[in-house]
Amino acid sequence: MFVTPAFAQATTGAAATGGGINDILIQLMPILLLVVIFWFLIFRPQQKRLKAQQAMLSAIKRGDTVVTTGGIVGKVTKAVDGEDLEVEIATGVKVKLVRGMVADVRSKGEPVNDNKPAA
Repeated sequence: MFVTPAFAQATTGAAATGGGINDILIQLMPILLLVVIFWFLIFRPQQKRLKAQQAMLSAIKRGDTVVTTGGIVGKVTKAVDGEDLEVEIATGVKVKLVRGMVADVRSKGEPVNDNKPAA
């Protein structure tokens, strides 16, 4: 009364393999779609931001007004090709900074020419 007859289905080798691959691809499709969405919404913009930050840090020169990651605003007095910057945060107060600790460049200044011609 509670037992129903079971019918076996005969499958050929080609039909079973083709259906299995199709089923796997259909199940993996949402995961692949999520990976693509994450790539375009998260990873790609983050890489663009990182490249822009690196370009900004490498373009810092003398006379620029910068903001550090700690929130200190100062004017770059010495910028050599390397890691360190010398920033004047108050009149006569100069500190050394690592380029990576600059959060923003507020204004681009024209560097002062110290080599004045003899009069």
